Amino acid sequence: MPKNITIFTTNTCSYCPMVKRYLHSKGLSYDEVNLEEHPDRQDEVFKVSGALTVPITIVTKQDDSQDVIIGYNLQKLAPAIA
Repeated sequence: MPKNITIFTTNTCSYCPMVKRYLHSKGLSYDEVNLEEHPDRQDEVFKVSGALTVPITIVTKQDDSQDVIIGYNLQKLAPAIA
């Protein structure tokens, strides 16, 4: 079970709601950071992911290791939250 999930989103992202719905369907809570409302966090997410696109989902495990999932990628997201 993940310790923390953070999703970086924008208002115009069509895949962001899909990631949120998927996590909700699994009964998981998450923190959302809208990069349009918090542009100061753009550098933070780029350093972690190397990507300039959203959604970026960061799953922090109990041992504080992190899985970084770029886009709506259930092949990577599903095992990360298991």
